[in-house]
Amino acid sequence: MPEAAVEARHLCKSFFDDSRGEVKAVRDVSFRVGRGEVFGLLGVNGAGKTTTLRILATLMAPTSGSAAIDGHDVRDDPGGARRSIGYLSSTTALYPRLTARETLRFFARMNGCPEDRLAARVEEVIDTMAIGSYADTRIERLSTGMRQKVSIARAIVHDPPVLVFDEPAAGLDVLNAHEMLSMIEKLRSEGHAIVFSTHVMSEAERICSRIAIIHEGGILAEGTVDALKSLAGAATLEDAFVGIVGAGRA
Repeated sequence: MPEAAVEARHLCKSFFDDSRGEVKAVRDVSFRVGRGEVFGLLGVNGAGKTTTLRILATLMAPTSGSAAIDGHDVRDDPGGARRSIGYLSSTTALYPRLTARETLRFFARMNGCPEDRLAARVEEVIDTMAIGSYADTRIERLSTGMRQKVSIARAIVHDPPVLVFDEPAAGLDVLNAHEMLSMIEKLRSEGHAIVFSTHVMSEAERICSRIAIIHEGGILAEGTVDALKSLAGAATLEDAFVGIVGAGRA
């Protein structure tokens, strides 16, 4: 496989709940993601997807195990890991009173973009994401689709080698979701390592190089779309997913 930019090694994460006691949200999860690859993480609600992605993004520390982003251990070198990653979820917040251009400048500085390159990089991303027509409009005045494009631009403005997208198409209409997937495909072609979580099987089938199916905190199966279909004896990725998760529950 391509050179690994993301490595998760035996990740575990437990929480304590007053009514349920210890809850194991992630159980011994391991995978590698190469440069120029989209790695899909699929699972039902509560399967452990978002917890795993938050560990990769240094938003949450693992109970045990380790993970590295572009060679930076998320526990021992969280600053290096953060500079090497762009994180986007359906709930990623933007500052409503900033314009799109001000937002990109702010996040570029926050992620260590050199001042002598900052202005040119911001304009480059504005052009790449085709948001120039509303770059000087406040976020609070933008449509949902426009805000999502700004969110993607915010995630890539410091040109990180690794991108983590947690259900980024949630709430988007068909046209905006299609455009977002095209942008992710372009980022993949530029050599970014991308971890992608979605509930929409057609999205995963379109853009993912490999997929891991996670259930009750553990990975049940991993492989290409065709490999997962073959494993489950299914004609579609959706049927393969249902079959693999059903077997895991059994």
